[in-house]
Amino acid sequence: MPDSFDREKVVECMFDSITASILAALEDGEKECSFLAEQESISESEVLVRLSYLIKHGFLIHNTDDGTCKISANSQKLTSIVEDSENFDGTISGLEKMDSYLN
Repeated sequence: MPDSFDREKVVECMFDSITASILAALEDGEKECSFLAEQESISESEVLVRLSYLIKHGFLIHNTDDGTCKISANSQKLTSIVEDSENFDGTISGLEKMDSYLN
């Protein structure tokens, strides 16, 4: 059964400034939640709250097998949401929106 998710919600999550920073940190591999929390000056629980939609739908992988909270990116799935022609306009719009906040 295909995963059902709201593409606009995924793009919105990806362009949240804190989530975007976390995603950038995950580009070079799995990170401990404590590291991500420290990097963003938020709690580990806030990291998980902010990433919950992306985790729920398989864009990120939450691993606690060794008792330590770790997050990794499903790069293929994240890339597909950005490259999908249906989402291209939404991605551009999201970038423009983020740019307006920054400037």
